[in-house]
Amino acid sequence: IQSVGVNGEAARSLVLKGSDGTETDLKMSDSGKPHTCDVCGKSFTEKGNLNKHMRVHTGEKPFGCDACSKCFKRKSDLKVHMRIHTGEKPHSCDFCSKCFNHRSHLQSHMRVHTGEKPYRCDVCNKCFNQKYHLQTHMSVHTESTENPFLCAVCSRSFSRKTNLQSHMSVHTEEKPHKCNVCQKCFSRNTNLQLHMRVHTGEKPYKCDVCSKCFKHNCDLKIHMRVHTGEKLFRCIACVKCFKHKASLNLHMRDHTGDKPFGCEECGKCFKHKVHLQLHMRGHTGEKPFGCEDCGKHFYDKGKLKRHMITHTREKPFRCDAFKCKSPAL
Repeated sequence: IQSVGVNGEAARSLVLKGSDGTETDLKMSDSGKPHTCDVCGKSFTEKGNLNKHMRVHTGEKPFGCDACSKCFKRKSDLKVHMRIHTGEKPHSCDFCSKCFNHRSHLQSHMRVHTGEKPYRCDVCNKCFNQKYHLQTHMSVHTESTENPFLCAVCSRSFSRKTNLQSHMSVHTEEKPHKCNVCQKCFSRNTNLQLHMRVHTGEKPYKCDVCSKCFKHNCDLKIHMRVHTGEKLFRCIACVKCFKHKASLNLHMRDHTGDKPFGCEECGKCFKHKVHLQLHMRGHTGEKPFGCEDCGKHFYDKGKLKRHMITHTREKPFRCDAFKCKSPAL
């Protein structure tokens, strides 16, 4: 059936019949797609898809992350982003069981096992399994005049011979920079300079809020979460949030029941390393916490504190029952 559209164009009427017998009359243009974008002319069969598409032009990002306030155009993009905070990695490699946040990252990783190299250099026909490897390689051809010093191992080029010599330590595993204090060696002088702060105690990164200082900038960034209250890492099981990924990993053992620290003496396992260390004192007989009054030793600091009450006669535990309101004697 022909009818006249809103713009005077011919339109067709398409009747959709559902499984329950109901009929839906859908007005369609000659292109067969009734909903057209006024900005770029792209057409869609459903109005909802057109509305989603319009965000490309308007820049609207209605889906916000509760953890870091980053916004997204699509709900699916927010869902994928949340894995950064939760640590969820749903895509697993069938060969080595390594897990990834995104399917595309898994697909890229699979080339390590399959040997596939889909990215070819148009100049020398050399092939690569990752796109960024090809992009790095292209500098050999495009920047040969600017970076005349070429690495014979990975083809990376450098503007200075000294930079190439420093880079070669990556391949040779040479570590020519030695610490004069502890004799530890490093491949780069910058790494040695960072290491020296262990001995000098230098802490150049200062917190503007509490004036606490740190050796490394990354440590300062992590510390700032104490003041901002930012908790980037969320548990997918109970939605509890943590400032540090390590804290989330420890917490997850409460849900998984994982006890990775096993006693070699009796086979008993523990969730936390510190609990294993305390347990081991039961086998070794080590009792590092000594009472200054009587010389008695304990393997646990808490037991020493409880023991000290026998000397101080302190009675910190009061009964709250109605008939026991008199002070502890």
